[in-house]
Amino acid sequence: MVSQLTAINIAKMITIAIVIGLIALVGISDQRQILYACMHISYCVWWLVEQRIYPERRTFLFQEKVGPVGVISAIMIIGVFYSLPAFLAFFNSDPLTIVATATAIPLFYFGSLINTSADVQKMTAKTLGLDLVNNGIWSQVRHVNYSGDLMRYLSFAVIAGSVWAYLVPLAITALYLQRIGDKEKSMNEKYSGFAAYRQHTTRLIPWIW
Repeated sequence: MVSQLTAINIAKMITIAIVIGLIALVGISDQRQILYACMHISYCVWWLVEQRIYPERRTFLFQEKVGPVGVISAIMIIGVFYSLPAFLAFFNSDPLTIVATATAIPLFYFGSLINTSADVQKMTAKTLGLDLVNNGIWSQVRHVNYSGDLMRYLSFAVIAGSVWAYLVPLAITALYLQRIGDKEKSMNEKYSGFAAYRQHTTRLIPWIW
């Protein structure tokens, strides 16, 4: 038995290996491939490095235990399926457009910044023994860490340049919607101030939902 975090770490390393394997197999033919490789590999490397910079992640995140089935599932879903845009990007011979580039880069970097900032603020609050985190980057969107992560995966789909690549952010959205429902219920029971917090915030998309 290992923690879910360990299983996810293994999956992220599989993703890195897949992208490097695609570089070796297909090569870099234009900006689409090099930009995709830099974005997805840097994200996976940051995921692993962040746990060294902020060891609290190893304490608070994904600590449920999983067996071999859980590890294999993480590898197949997070490691392989989430790499679908990589395959589509590397086998897409069309030139990357300026519009796609200008859309994907802000999505990736702002998404990464939002997700990391949200995680760091919440981990710091938990370390200090605080309860409901409802200020700072959490003041407008209740699940802003998910918002940032979805922006990042949308950027991969944009760079891939295929409608099939959007299956990944759609699948992640479905997963997050389930988690949001569960979290909203548990937070409402756990924190007395959650009802007031919910009244002036949105779940996932600022000012919309």
